[in-house]
Amino acid sequence: MPLLHCSIPLPPHFRPQDILAFHRRDGERLAEQVDGDGLRKGLSWRGAPACLALRFAGGEARLELALDGDGDGGDARLLEQTGRRMLGLAQPVEAFERRYRDHPQLGRLIAARPGMRVPQTATPFEALAWAITGQQISVQAAVSIRRRLLQLCGRRHSSGLLCHPDAAALAALDADQLGLAGFSRAKSRALLALSQGAAAGELPLDDWLADMPAADILARLLAVPGIGPWTVSYALLRGYGWLDGSLHGDVAVRRALQMVLATPDKVSAPDAQRWLEGFAPWRALVAAHLWALLQAGGF
Repeated sequence: MPLLHCSIPLPPHFRPQDILAFHRRDGERLAEQVDGDGLRKGLSWRGAPACLALRFAGGEARLELALDGDGDGGDARLLEQTGRRMLGLAQPVEAFERRYRDHPQLGRLIAARPGMRVPQTATPFEALAWAITGQQISVQAAVSIRRRLLQLCGRRHSSGLLCHPDAAALAALDADQLGLAGFSRAKSRALLALSQGAAAGELPLDDWLADMPAADILARLLAVPGIGPWTVSYALLRGYGWLDGSLHGDVAVRRALQMVLATPDKVSAPDAQRWLEGFAPWRALVAAHLWALLQAGGF
């Protein structure tokens, strides 16, 4: 069982609680287990089941990856890159906070959670699969469907943790199988189109992490049947750390914005879009602060 290790220094005001809350969404703890100052997560690593252990201690994030089998897991640099991405360390939150800490509405949200970053998924594919799963349903419903999907795929690490399937594993399923997990026909078609495109190399999601402009990724993903603007903006945020997607169509964002603006009327998607436009290029980070206001764990 190959092992990889690395330690990542954390910036001042880093908030481990946000990372832990994101991975605590599923109370059944089948694929992610959060305990005290860290977590364990099952994932596919270069095609093999793996368990990622993450601990926060002494101003560092300490990562260990245990890989089943005798395959090549790469070196510690790859693990560090994954860890830094999952922790959101490339996100320029300091510049964002300097710019808006005195804003009449947003300043209060920043003061309540200084240093807040958006936790990211282990891979862009995981972010996209989660975004498709969560289209137009509650977080709780999405968690339940995701759990059944992981059980359907049945990829398990020797630690007992279920692993999020990679594109090849999902591409091997069909719409009837996804329907048993709770996916609608429309969501099944979208997830299969995404998985098949990624598995065939037509959508090289991991390669895009290097230097693909967000606008180009957006255009490529919008061409996938069943993937719309909300799904892409969410996936770009969680999978690529792009902080300028406009999540004005998100129900939770609009509900929190109604609280921030102290208006008795529900905020419409066009009104939310206009309000968020003033915060470019950080619109998705503003949406994350609005999610946090509702203490929903961040969709």
